[in-house]
Amino acid sequence: MNVTQKILSAHLVSGEMIPGSEIAIHIDQTLTQDSTGTMAYLQFEAMGIPRVKTEKSIAYIDHNTLQTGFENADDHKYIATVTAKHGVYLSKPGNGICHQVQLERIGKPGKTLLGSDSHTPTGGALGMIAIGAGGLDVAVAMGGGEYYLSCPSVVNVHLTGELPRGVAAKDVILELLRRLSVKGGVGKVMEYTGPGVATLSIPERATITNMGAELGATTSVFPSDEVTRAFLKAQGREGDFIPLCADEDATYEETVEIDLSSLVPMVALPHMPDNVKTVEEAGQIKVDQVCIGSCTNSSYLDMMRVAAILKGKTVHPDVSLVIAPGSRQVLSMLSKNGALHDMIEASARICETACGFCIGMGQSPSTNAVSVRTNNRNFFGRSGTKSAGIYLVSCETAAATALTGVLTDPRQVDADLNVDMPESFLYNDNLIIPPVSEEEAADAVVVRGPNIKPFPQASALEENLGGKVLLKMEDNITTDHIMPSDSSLLPFRSNIPKLSEHCLAPVDPTFPARAKEAGGGFLLAGQNYGQGSSREHAALVPLYLKIRGVLAKSFARIHRANLINNGILPLEFVNEADYDRFDQEDEIALENIQALIASGAEIVPVLNKTKGFAIEAKLPLTDRQRRMILAGGLINLTRMG
Repeated sequence: MNVTQKILSAHLVSGEMIPGSEIAIHIDQTLTQDSTGTMAYLQFEAMGIPRVKTEKSIAYIDHNTLQTGFENADDHKYIATVTAKHGVYLSKPGNGICHQVQLERIGKPGKTLLGSDSHTPTGGALGMIAIGAGGLDVAVAMGGGEYYLSCPSVVNVHLTGELPRGVAAKDVILELLRRLSVKGGVGKVMEYTGPGVATLSIPERATITNMGAELGATTSVFPSDEVTRAFLKAQGREGDFIPLCADEDATYEETVEIDLSSLVPMVALPHMPDNVKTVEEAGQIKVDQVCIGSCTNSSYLDMMRVAAILKGKTVHPDVSLVIAPGSRQVLSMLSKNGALHDMIEASARICETACGFCIGMGQSPSTNAVSVRTNNRNFFGRSGTKSAGIYLVSCETAAATALTGVLTDPRQVDADLNVDMPESFLYNDNLIIPPVSEEEAADAVVVRGPNIKPFPQASALEENLGGKVLLKMEDNITTDHIMPSDSSLLPFRSNIPKLSEHCLAPVDPTFPARAKEAGGGFLLAGQNYGQGSSREHAALVPLYLKIRGVLAKSFARIHRANLINNGILPLEFVNEADYDRFDQEDEIALENIQALIASGAEIVPVLNKTKGFAIEAKLPLTDRQRRMILAGGLINLTRMG
């Protein structure tokens, strides 16, 4: 078996390991963050389970750390008290970004991790099966329920050679995105093998697995080897190590060959992570802002290479440089060894150890600016400035660019980029707060501020559904389009009525008002609808607006699952050309839909009443998903037993 099959089969609860078939796996660890966590814990409470049943569940506060009103602080208080009561550990603000801290202090080879964040696959760097999911799926896993997924096919990404000086792990995943696109990993696990693996540190592997989410992959995974052992030992966790690698006769559905020694610095141009060119091809683009950090590129090794490039130099006068170390551990080590001083002296601004600018929480660029970032995503408007262009690069490229003021190949910079992995990291877990004991939990009080509103729940599926096409959209509509997540809206993650005023506004500002006036309806979309974040709000808010179904050419994995979890029909065109036959405001109907789904039909008729024709749409559901849709979502199904 390969590594993916070994871990999945060891955690298999039901189903067969046949790609495309539904399987259920046991989850060892879960993580949430405060952008998605409030809703996940409200849903966990609704299930009536007193205590989490995982080996370890941890809640991170790393997204909404900008306190411009009471809302964020109230959400944090709710998360702190609800987790203490129900057996979940809490990583307080300032401890760092969830994926970086999870890698450093929590993750274990051979384990399964489910997180309410799409970049949870970062944990695959340690040899875990780490999967991003909606908050409701994570809540179920915390309660001891299995996680259901389509058994993925496994792609062998075979690495040879070694990265040249100035070429980074970020360039590896950008090269994969260039080849495969943002849809290239759908239904797949990217498993890394070959002699090149041993040349990559755990932080470098984490950069690759983290941004594998942009391929649409279920997850990405590296073997657990001596590099893994050394990292865990340096973290004081050598006891968590187990060796785990693919068998010599392991088979894969596909193979992708990458010679690390042949790679060059890459850049993803606006507004998609797969719009990739070499830095040389892109040319010397004038730059206004450089942002270094995010869960993709904020490790100690990343920061040390940035410090080496900046040392003794000054950032270009036309550039604003901001740097956000990924965890308190990283920041503490930079402070102790003098690297932080080198950054500050070069005129860098040091931000909090949080997600920050990556999710549009601060540091929005100026009008029409070019912002070069080490983020994983550059979706339109995600930075908070719609007219800005976001370019994704490695830390080395970003630091070199900050010095010159134009997009710059870091191989041209005079700096020592050889950074050794520490034999021992500084670690202090006093910002990870354990829950109260089971005996104390009965008296523990959960604090709910006025911004925390009940979440919407679907009712059982009606016999017939009908309504207007309220919005017709193009390909690659992201969760940022469906439910924006900038600094003005993040404080309202627990307030669905407030968020509903902004649903799909980046596509059409009139949509929220029209949807409310119509009393619900349908959405029409192109390929890969719902790509990007795992945020369940992209399904919960449409549910609140009484959206009954989405008719699309195809769906992103997590968002499709979130729609089903909330009782919304994910319909796919049998004939994609039919997309062009529908217009916004067309009245459509799904007649006898309840009976069709109950009978197991996977093809259902969609009637366009305005134009007088019917088409066929795919609705492939497993038996469990079918029962979920009929019941009106996962919570209703769970309550029914």
